[in-house]
Amino acid sequence: MRRVSRGRRGSRRAARVRAPRFERQLPHRRRQALIDATIECLKRYGHEGLSIRTISAQAGVSVGLINHHFPNKDRLIAAAYRHFNSELVGGLQAAVARATDSARARLRAFLQASFSPPNLDPEVLTVWVVFWGMYRHSPQIRRVQRESYHGYVQLLHSLLQPLLAPAAAARRGTRRRRASLLDLRHAAIGLTALLDGLWLEWCLEPGAFRPAEAVALCEQWVDSLRRRAAGSALE
Repeated sequence: MRRVSRGRRGSRRAARVRAPRFERQLPHRRRQALIDATIECLKRYGHEGLSIRTISAQAGVSVGLINHHFPNKDRLIAAAYRHFNSELVGGLQAAVARATDSARARLRAFLQASFSPPNLDPEVLTVWVVFWGMYRHSPQIRRVQRESYHGYVQLLHSLLQPLLAPAAAARRGTRRRRASLLDLRHAAIGLTALLDGLWLEWCLEPGAFRPAEAVALCEQWVDSLRRRAAGSALE
């Protein structure tokens, strides 16, 4: 009897080791699991997925556990938005790093990654639309947007500079150099707006254009900007 009892106790202990409870995970893993569950709810249910009860059901935890890690729903949504942005920029940076040293090849790699899965996944675009819709009413979303937008524009700036700098370098004088720097910043902002518009168009009307057409459209826009920069340099 003692041997059986010990065996049962050992089995119970092994089961506890094999299947740790959610509450026993490390804090950063618990937070990440809640963020992942939030994003999955937004993919499945759209704006309705912002319910704490929906998120807790998706994560398989209590509402109290969510409140333990995030003081309110807006903080959880903002953390999910930050993670979503980080994943996007990280994927784009990886695509650029794999490209050749050619400035045009690096830009094309960036554009192709922008219009490839998962960035062109309808569910992913739905999540973006929900986040953007919260911008006006959520200070936390606005804060994350400012942080992530700066990094995204800086990435675009680094890709555009080698393409536009040769034309801008022909300009002379301090005022001209300042103008060329301003033009690069405006170019990054303009390309960001073009990309956002194409993503939104795809979200509203999937299949309205092919990814290759979107890449070509963006490249044509940059080429047009290069011609304008070259023309201004000759003035």
